[in-house]
Amino acid sequence: MPDCFYITTPIYYVNAKPHLGHAYTTIMADVAARFHAMAGKKVFFLTGTDEHGDKIMKAAAARGVSPKAYADTISALFRDLWTELDIGYSHFIRTTDENHKQVVSRVLAAIYEAGDIYFSEYEGLYCFGCERFYTERELVNGKCPDHDTPPERIQEANYFFKMSKYQQWLIDHITDNPDFIRPEGYRTEILSFLKEPLDDLCISRPTSRLDWGIPLPFDDRYVTYVWFDALLNYVSALGYPDDDRYMTFWPAVQHLTAKDIIKPHGIYWPIMLKAAGIPLYNHLNVHGFWQIESCKMSKSLGNVVNPLDMKNTYGTDAFRYFLCREMSFGLDAGFSEEALVQRINADLANDLGNLFSRVLAMTAKYFKNRVPAADDANLPPCDIDIGALARTTVAAYEAQMATFHMNRALAAVWDLISAMNRFIDYSAPWTLAKDPAKADALAAVIYTLLEGLRIVAGLVYPVMPGTGKTMMAHLGLDGPDSELFRLEDFKQWGRLVPDTVVAKPASLFPRVELAPSTDNACAPEDAPPAIAFAPEIDIDAFSKVDLRVGTVTAAEKIPKARKLLKLTVDIGEIRTVVAGLAEAYAPEDLVGRQVVIVANLKPAVLMGVESHGMVLAAVDGKNGITATVDKPAPPGTRLK
Repeated sequence: MPDCFYITTPIYYVNAKPHLGHAYTTIMADVAARFHAMAGKKVFFLTGTDEHGDKIMKAAAARGVSPKAYADTISALFRDLWTELDIGYSHFIRTTDENHKQVVSRVLAAIYEAGDIYFSEYEGLYCFGCERFYTERELVNGKCPDHDTPPERIQEANYFFKMSKYQQWLIDHITDNPDFIRPEGYRTEILSFLKEPLDDLCISRPTSRLDWGIPLPFDDRYVTYVWFDALLNYVSALGYPDDDRYMTFWPAVQHLTAKDIIKPHGIYWPIMLKAAGIPLYNHLNVHGFWQIESCKMSKSLGNVVNPLDMKNTYGTDAFRYFLCREMSFGLDAGFSEEALVQRINADLANDLGNLFSRVLAMTAKYFKNRVPAADDANLPPCDIDIGALARTTVAAYEAQMATFHMNRALAAVWDLISAMNRFIDYSAPWTLAKDPAKADALAAVIYTLLEGLRIVAGLVYPVMPGTGKTMMAHLGLDGPDSELFRLEDFKQWGRLVPDTVVAKPASLFPRVELAPSTDNACAPEDAPPAIAFAPEIDIDAFSKVDLRVGTVTAAEKIPKARKLLKLTVDIGEIRTVVAGLAEAYAPEDLVGRQVVIVANLKPAVLMGVESHGMVLAAVDGKNGITATVDKPAPPGTRLK
């Protein structure tokens, strides 16, 4: 059997148009699918729409159309949007599809015949918005936690699924498989919920009040509860139980979902699979919510983001990049146009775009648009080894992408991009070009940069498919995606063939100017102007920064460097640190001062001096401040 990867999104309920949250989940699934295809796996990517239930029937009635006609209209909006966002799903399922209905009936019949479904009178608290019964302990101040409305007490006869029978089995499975639900916080949340007795699940609705659903195969007076219907899409889409797609891809299944529906996916679904005799999924990958200007998205505030508006204004790839880079997987994140524009200008236009155009321009100028033949041995002295860094970047990228930490994977790629920009400054190709004796060094520098761009193009492709293909085309590389973007090829340095014709310089991402906006649904009228902070990081990222108290024991200017000082700092061990403080401080003013040092920064060579750390400081011309401590501390004291 080939190495496979099966990724699913939730199927989206057609009671409203698609929004930012739907777009993020589906883009993440698409990125994962493209990455695993790039890694050589056979991939199946499923998305679709959930179309039964009371809310759909009411929404259709309010518009004077049939439930099916209403579902057709909204489902088409999702399919059209995924095309606009360059999402390449393998199959789009609808719960109104006939084959899906047949699978639901088959599974229900099997579970019923096994004795895990029973009929009973029931009186309970029912939320029509959620289309489910609640227990008293699940309510918040007597109200539905999602809709903030009191549920109605109703009494009716229904069919129930014996979830309680499988409670201990599920606890054991989650405990024995720590990465079954990830990140860890959501696994803990499910286990916490399972500490309370698990109620049996009402899985039917009488046709006397709801007939828009799949009839129970053993009693046509009832239709199936929407969640029991919807969750089975993950196997019905593969032709369960006999289709080759099911045999091939189900053993490799991973689900991707938002945190508001982890209970159905983390409790109902695995128990349904167990009762039906279907092997469990491998991982439930859970992401957080998008907030708008620190407020939860809300129709009443008018701050729901239309993904199509963002795509049409800023471009598909820029929008995809922002969503993948801005959210730390599992945590909530903030969305604003200001932050999106900042990412476009800083990361895409400045870092990647300028690098790409500079390298192509130098290739055109010095080598007539052809990849030069080169030998790494001819590279000028420089402690930035782009080839070695590219290999470590690919390894880090692969590890992070495999666990849906796309933001961390992209951060690793941008570290490589930043290093390439520094490499240009240190190697100074424009200077090498003036000396015929350094022609081999110039060729080695330009080849290194072009080869680095080939690898960058490959790594950005899953997130920004159009950009990856544009970069490859300009580097003289062409072919189908399956051949052009193979992870193994990006693990190998030196695959760019000399004398390949590259294109003229191109602007990948023009800078964006955002018009000032006074429309802020969350801010009070007298709120001060917003400060342009750097993009948010999560606590995991911050905890990796090792801040230490250091005592400066010696300081001197670095020859020919206007801004740099060479500091000797005691942080429990003696370090040499290069700091850009020369315009604000005389060397003697710093000797004896306690400063704060980033102690685990990778060493870098600045003006011929190897620096092992960074001083926390802010310098503006001759004005400067350095971070310090309010009383003497032993050198090496860690700040937390």
